[in-house]
Amino acid sequence: MTQQPADDVREQLPTVSVAEEATRFAATAAQTAFGVGRFVAGSVNGLIHGKKPGASDVAHEVRRTFEHLGPTYVKLGQLIASSPGVFTPAMSEEFESLLDQVPPSPADEVHRIIEAELGKPANEVFASFDDTPIASASIAQCHTATLTTGEEVVVKVQRPGIAQRLAPDVAILERVAGLAEISEYGRMLSARHVVEDFADGLNAELDFRNEAATMEEWFECLQPGPFGDRVRVPKVYHDLTTEKVMTMERIYATRIDDAEAVRAAGHDGETLCKNLLLSLLDSAFHGGLFHGDLHAGNVLVDDEGKLVLLDFGIVGRFDARTRRILRQLVVDLIVKQDYDSAGRAIFLLGAVHKPGSTAKGGEDLKKVAAPLSATELGSMSYTDLGRQLAAVAKAHDARLPRELVLVGKQLLYVEKYMKLLAPRWKAISDREIYGYMAGIMKEAERDRRADRTAPVQKRTRLE
Repeated sequence: MTQQPADDVREQLPTVSVAEEATRFAATAAQTAFGVGRFVAGSVNGLIHGKKPGASDVAHEVRRTFEHLGPTYVKLGQLIASSPGVFTPAMSEEFESLLDQVPPSPADEVHRIIEAELGKPANEVFASFDDTPIASASIAQCHTATLTTGEEVVVKVQRPGIAQRLAPDVAILERVAGLAEISEYGRMLSARHVVEDFADGLNAELDFRNEAATMEEWFECLQPGPFGDRVRVPKVYHDLTTEKVMTMERIYATRIDDAEAVRAAGHDGETLCKNLLLSLLDSAFHGGLFHGDLHAGNVLVDDEGKLVLLDFGIVGRFDARTRRILRQLVVDLIVKQDYDSAGRAIFLLGAVHKPGSTAKGGEDLKKVAAPLSATELGSMSYTDLGRQLAAVAKAHDARLPRELVLVGKQLLYVEKYMKLLAPRWKAISDREIYGYMAGIMKEAERDRRADRTAPVQKRTRLE
């Protein structure tokens, strides 16, 4: 098992000529205009019959337009669905269908990919292969199969010609992002960095060997800690895994957001949410590698109550320095409620670009963070919280590192599942989570003592 080199991964998307980019831009503009026209016509018709278009109607038309625009925009739609609290509920809910319900590629194309990648037709590689996919997304689709040795597996097959279809769209998005940064809002969002991260993510997802290695690396990074036996990932069959095909163990499990089925199976909602939260925190703070897309289709619960994590196409990584700063930030923000120190930690992360008072930044952080400790998750408003955080970010020209934004999105997912499965549970009051945070606090204090006793030159370099 080897990790695909980064340079090789970045080369997955081909170079795009000016003519190709112009042609695709014209097609994109035409499809967008058609979508707008369709929405206007529908709205006029609705008004004639006494129905005013609402947020769900807008979201529905945007989703339809994204589907017509092709896989790149379907992937963008998946990001919208995978960002609870960032976009409106109507938009996020509408785009959830793009997570695993995209129209699949024809069976004959799937078989051509399998034969080209594995060297034999599917009926020679597998004892049985179901042509109807169990899930179909923008870049790949998943089929069930049985190995000749009897094991049930899931075969993930990349859509044919996907790299060539993605490349012109990414080039267009890069130009649009550059224009967007002319505005204050575009600069705050770091539009160009967002598109760069999006492109890097697409590149990484185009080689399934990279995902297989990352999935196993994530599982291994949790094993030295106390939470390794609470999670699992599918076993990968490396001899049947290539750049465009990945074969892995089939696990029968329940989606974590199917609250009724989870309870009927006798699983405790608080325990599941706690295990997901702790595995996320421990993989981020200690392993340095965390799952970056915890939507419900990727988080399952098996018969034993273990969490099953799927699809490691999107992950986040923290280096040792960043993990140390983040440990301090969490302690200052949640445990000590020292918002001035938290502001300094954010500055060390390189997130704040506008000079100003640390005390003022601390006051703004306190306005957002302080009420959370006394709020039940069932009554918390993601929209209000997101609006407050956006206001603080704008006031201080904060451009949070991509990895920090990514882990924040995963925490929103965890909170979403808390609302479904354990709405009255206060995580910070839980004995095990409190103990984990106490351990983080000891590590942060140990780091501070090490800084104080380190030579001046070394301390400056670390800071």
